[in-house]
Amino acid sequence: MTIAIIAHDGKKAEMVQFLNEHETILHSKSVKLIATGTTGEKATRAGFEVMPYLSGPLGGDAQIASDVAEKKVDMVIFFRDPLAKHPHEPDISMLMRLCDVHNVPLATNPATAELLLKGL
Repeated sequence: MTIAIIAHDGKKAEMVQFLNEHETILHSKSVKLIATGTTGEKATRAGFEVMPYLSGPLGGDAQIASDVAEKKVDMVIFFRDPLAKHPHEPDISMLMRLCDVHNVPLATNPATAELLLKGL
């Protein structure tokens, strides 16, 4: 199972905390984590094995969206900051749309992400 993790700047600490709280599931050999640049770096520093993509504003969101379209991603956990402005909003919208089009579970907050992981 491939899980994409993404977090806006204001949510990166929350993402690392979430990963740590669910390390038993996420350290499983059956789970592969991919992430946008800085989120991946922070997750790696926290002890997780992550395949890093570009930073979100540099195309990382689009790279993950491409993987979603190619059915290479089984779940996306994207802690969005709804109160901040993001210059790469079109890429974010594309990623969310492709999750809907390809029926890929998408969590945009810790509560939903936890429900998805419990569903595993």
